[in-house]
Amino acid sequence: MTREEKIQIAQELSEKLAAGQNFYITDASGMNVAETNAFRRMCFEKNVEYVVVKNSLIKKALAPLGDFSAFDKEVLKGFSGIMISPDSANTPAKLLKEFRSKNPRKDKTVKPLLKGASISKDIFIGEDQLETLATLKSKADLLGELVGLLQSPAKNVIGALQSGGNKIAGVLKTLSEREG
Repeated sequence: MTREEKIQIAQELSEKLAAGQNFYITDASGMNVAETNAFRRMCFEKNVEYVVVKNSLIKKALAPLGDFSAFDKEVLKGFSGIMISPDSANTPAKLLKEFRSKNPRKDKTVKPLLKGASISKDIFIGEDQLETLATLKSKADLLGELVGLLQSPAKNVIGALQSGGNKIAGVLKTLSEREG
């Protein structure tokens, strides 16, 4: 690969990472061809782009996007694949968990491993972060909960006013029946 090709790949990757803002770096070393193809197919079905790129090109692609130096020591070593999700921050984490449950390995190892992730510029490093990332709520979910929380006090007030009117009507009806 020529220097110009490497620069072009790094620029394209940088544009994808900037546009997506959510990416995961994985280690799929040790997976056979069938497992790798099944993983790529699952990524495609969930609208997650999966590419295998040299660590040096990943570093160059991340350089214009901010400070990702935390990735240098622990994450960008060995085999690295990048999962880019434009839709949701937790989709790749859920996909990793689903793939592992559907494709148990004979040697009992867990593959692909989560090496690191960046969610809206927040950095997560290590396999132990997978559960946290899988339970992240999407922006749409959080906005929906916020709207629900803001609406509930108003609904409670309206409900109390309506039930109060019903109680008064019930008391008046009972009193009129006693007198009549």
